[in-house]
Amino acid sequence: MSTASVSFRPGAVLADLLPASRVRDIALVVGGAALTGIAAQIAVPVPGSPVPVTGQTFAALLVGTAFGARRGFLALALYALVGMAGVPWFAGGTSGAGGASFGYVLGMLLAATVVGALARRGADRSVARTAGTMVLGSALIYAVGVPYLALSTGMSFGAAVAAGLTPFLLGDALKAALAMGALPAAWKLVGRRG
Repeated sequence: MSTASVSFRPGAVLADLLPASRVRDIALVVGGAALTGIAAQIAVPVPGSPVPVTGQTFAALLVGTAFGARRGFLALALYALVGMAGVPWFAGGTSGAGGASFGYVLGMLLAATVVGALARRGADRSVARTAGTMVLGSALIYAVGVPYLALSTGMSFGAAVAAGLTPFLLGDALKAALAMGALPAAWKLVGRRG
């Protein structure tokens, strides 16, 4: 009895396990945007901050890593554009580009693209590499979100860090731990380790 193994071209991401087609790519992009919108509804207010703890950052990083840079970018761009157009699927059922937390949405767009590019280089195949990828993705979200928060609210940069970064570090560590377990395990499950 032998075990058949399908070999993938270098640079594959988890979404590449599905048969390639335009329908697949469209479904992934729409599904990734919807997943992010649904995850954004898991929102817990943070005292003293206009930014809640949500599941959308985890969804955005997961979408980028599992889909790759192009599809991750498109999914988060669709999420942002539809939310800007009025669909209430940003954090806590909000929409539009004027909110204090919209910078985090823009940061998620950048982060999904970067973590997707890293995943194509095998950054989601081991616990250590996945941890580094998630930390970088989270840092990119904050690099855009915190300055936007400061500008949109008139806070000093230090106050924006205190309200829009510091309270979220523990939650981001937990989200990274989930990804560190889930992504390498998914690759192991399908029999492909990088």
